[in-house]
Amino acid sequence: MDVVALSRLQFAVTSMFHFIFVPLTLGLVLLVAWMETRYVRTGDEMYKRMAKFWGKLFLINFALGIVTGITLEFQFGMNWAEYSRYVGDIFGAPLAIEATAAFFLESVFIGVWAFGWDKVSKKVHLLSIWIVAISSNLSALWILLANGWMQNPVGYVLRNGRAEMVDFGAMFTNPYGVWKFYHTVVSCYTVGAFFVMGISAWHLLRGSKPEFFRRSFRMGAYFGLVAIALSLLTGDYQAEVVARYQPAKLAAMEAHWETGTNAGIHLLAWPDAEQERNVVEAAYVPGVLSYLAYRDLDAEVVGLNDIPREDRPPILPVFLSFRAMVGLGGLMVLASVLAAFFVWRGTLDKQRLFLRLLIYFIPIPYLTIQLGWLVAEVGRQPWLVYGVMRTSEGVSTAINATQVVVSLIGFTLLYSALGFIDIYLLFKFSRKGPEESPAAQPILKEA
Repeated sequence: MDVVALSRLQFAVTSMFHFIFVPLTLGLVLLVAWMETRYVRTGDEMYKRMAKFWGKLFLINFALGIVTGITLEFQFGMNWAEYSRYVGDIFGAPLAIEATAAFFLESVFIGVWAFGWDKVSKKVHLLSIWIVAISSNLSALWILLANGWMQNPVGYVLRNGRAEMVDFGAMFTNPYGVWKFYHTVVSCYTVGAFFVMGISAWHLLRGSKPEFFRRSFRMGAYFGLVAIALSLLTGDYQAEVVARYQPAKLAAMEAHWETGTNAGIHLLAWPDAEQERNVVEAAYVPGVLSYLAYRDLDAEVVGLNDIPREDRPPILPVFLSFRAMVGLGGLMVLASVLAAFFVWRGTLDKQRLFLRLLIYFIPIPYLTIQLGWLVAEVGRQPWLVYGVMRTSEGVSTAINATQVVVSLIGFTLLYSALGFIDIYLLFKFSRKGPEESPAAQPILKEA
């Protein structure tokens, strides 16, 4: 592999690993804030114990997520210096805002929340977790706006040998970044929901603190149902955005080779980039692709054969990742509907097979989000900044392949250790369950 391929691999490894922690942080913090809100409004100590228990798991995940995120920004300077020099004035602005505003708020108030139990008033403590929740989402907004600019560069001019920002508002309202933010954060909420439901299911099957985990499951189920519905809506609209700004990515997602109207999709297909066609095709549904992309059954959709080979993304990885993401998303919709239905009917405790399945469902939203990220990033290739800078032009000229291999091995070993610690701690404290209620403690001591 050359320096470009190795640097891409290193950034993929580190960013995908970091993105294991981010979704749970975004999803779980909202549930914790909701639980504490219920405690402050009702005075019910059960909700306070729920906020503490799930908040402890949130803090473990948050701490390890910070460590893995720091290295990403260093790579822009080390591995992608030409990219940083060319577009740094634009790309750096949202990252700077994220670090100095959103992340600063998040870091300060997470300390107030973690150490402020019974030291500040209930309302101040509640306010601190909501500030953490809102600032976490604002962090995601600025990062995804930066990424959205790479997908659809707006509000800039090429001057003095680099890109210079001339319209900050255009970047802030960039439809690609805005809709990517909506779709990503609501998808992250599903991770939090399935995490809570999965762990609650494990305890319910063992009869461990049933009322505590029944309530936790109920909140996770309703939260997850709303999140998955919003994920479907935002994902549907994002298809329109992709069609408008990156027709090559859309064509790769559906293995669509020939430009035409009333374009459909093959439910079964296998693309061959060398032969520039699908070697397997079956179950054709006409008009679907035209409608999804332009809300018009007769709209024309550009095919891959009308896009120069050098401007096409890798077809098979994008196609397979998209199909797998959609398939897993369908399973999540089914599981969310069933979970909410069983909770609503009050029959959850009788659904032991379903509860067992939900334990194994915990990794599914993680995998679905990673596949979506692959579609977005691999589908943008060969461009680093779409239509402006190719990936091969952005890599640093002062590094060699050996240096990148060494740092790649180092990151892989370090992140593997961090991943092991994260899973171990989450497993340990999830299995341990919440602390006993104050009313139960004297009874236990006497016993």
